[in-house]
Amino acid sequence: MKKCCIYDKFLPVRIVISIVFLFLTAISGQAQEIKRFNPDTVLTIQLDSAVSVKAGRINVQAFINKIISDTSFYEAFRQMKRYSFTAENRIFTYDKKNRIEGKVYRKIFHNNHGPYKMQFLAKQDSGRIFKKNGKYQLYTVEMFDYIFMNAYNTDFTASAPSSGGKGGSNESYKDKLKTLLFSPGRPIKGLPIIGNKTQIFSANMRQYYDYSFYSGTYLDSIPIYTFRVKEKPGLSGWTKDGLMIKEMNTIFDKRTLQIMGRSVVMKYDNLVFDFDVSMNIEMAYFDNGETLLPTKISYQGNWDIPFKKEERASFLILHKGYKKEK
Repeated sequence: MKKCCIYDKFLPVRIVISIVFLFLTAISGQAQEIKRFNPDTVLTIQLDSAVSVKAGRINVQAFINKIISDTSFYEAFRQMKRYSFTAENRIFTYDKKNRIEGKVYRKIFHNNHGPYKMQFLAKQDSGRIFKKNGKYQLYTVEMFDYIFMNAYNTDFTASAPSSGGKGGSNESYKDKLKTLLFSPGRPIKGLPIIGNKTQIFSANMRQYYDYSFYSGTYLDSIPIYTFRVKEKPGLSGWTKDGLMIKEMNTIFDKRTLQIMGRSVVMKYDNLVFDFDVSMNIEMAYFDNGETLLPTKISYQGNWDIPFKKEERASFLILHKGYKKEK
């Protein structure tokens, strides 16, 4: 089969993957081959030491069950519609030698007092960002703009995540996206090539991963566990190539086992896709600890598809000053 035919067949998958990469992002240990500016400059987690938790409510299976059943991220993005807040968005794009090609900075006040209004407080662009027709050079940046300029104002969080719809409609792919974002560890039905590679907690996939726990502090005051799922060392090249998720870290509040954040490192290479990305979402308590809201979203990585320019970009999104309006 010719590459062009493969590309056309999997175009919707490309859309899902590019959006997913923009939501989840950069853990402190970046992929070693990506040597460029790191936008993830806010230190929020301090790990003290590895710990052994084997009994009671904090064993491996308890953490896995919590991750699979958790809806914290979904609820946090839904709750944003009830608040006014300020977002600072930074985008960097790179050439093949990881030199910065373009920069975008947006400071936006999302005003939900009364009818929603988006007010630009700062707007700066430099370098190669736009095409002659005014559209973004990179599809990754275009999707970033669509999602993070309007995340709270779209239907991406209009309903709970499902296991994926049928068919190839946009709604079906949005359902698949929700599962990837909010329910890691579940299979994604109807998503060619990578659909079952996200199911890292299945009996078959567990043999390829190590589990470890770390004690630490989040946001200077919240005692946490970090539950790390990482590809085992010493796997054969064939086995490693078939594993899409290389590492996933989930932050748990020690006091309640509430999930506070998650980072993921993903890498995959075949005839259709070639990507190597790190992603992260972090949340914080508001309203006297009653509500979790997104405070930091970051991304760094590369992805490539046949007959398209390789895309290299990094993002840092910070949400501040939440004020309840509704």
